[in-house]
Amino acid sequence: MMLHKRVRRLSTILAASAVLALSSPAFSQDVTESHLKAARAAVAAIHATDPFDTILPQAAAALEQQLIQKNPDMQELIGKTITEKAMALASRRADLEKEAAVAYAKVFSEKDLNDIATFYNSDAGKKLLDNGPAVTRDLVKAADIWQNGIARDLAQQVGETLAAAAKAAAPATPAPAPDATAPADNAAPADNAAPADNSAPADDSQN
Repeated sequence: MMLHKRVRRLSTILAASAVLALSSPAFSQDVTESHLKAARAAVAAIHATDPFDTILPQAAAALEQQLIQKNPDMQELIGKTITEKAMALASRRADLEKEAAVAYAKVFSEKDLNDIATFYNSDAGKKLLDNGPAVTRDLVKAADIWQNGIARDLAQQVGETLAAAAKAAAPATPAPAPDATAPADNAAPADNAAPADNSAPADDSQN
């Protein structure tokens, strides 16, 4: 619990350092003061550096746990020392804000940065920041379903086309030849045929 409170306190200090950095004077000769001011406003409006607020607190917490495991008898001193040293380093959070402002100023014009800050400070911009991640997750899910359907239908349609082409290219199977030994029209075989007009056979026994 104490470690958790120290981490939260350190995060608060880092956030305060970021605010001070955004109001600091110009620090680069490559861009004008007004350009940097616009960049700092845009960085603050989009919370560009907020994800990095946890770096120092997490590093401090990990180091504290590691040292306490090795030296459990020095737990109190370790916690106190790490907190003091981490808070002393918190002022360096401003360096990140300065670098972020320079990075944005190099890419976006002063007008672009002012427009960005204006939008993201508006109700619509704030809503986009707050709900953007949830919308993105829903979009990714929808894209996965769409991708699976497209891949399935593509494979099916291509398979059907190839199968039809293969069938059309196959040689026609010739019809079987008629059986020469079979009598035509179901006629009786020539041998032992019945006499014409149902006449009786000749009597070969008479002289």
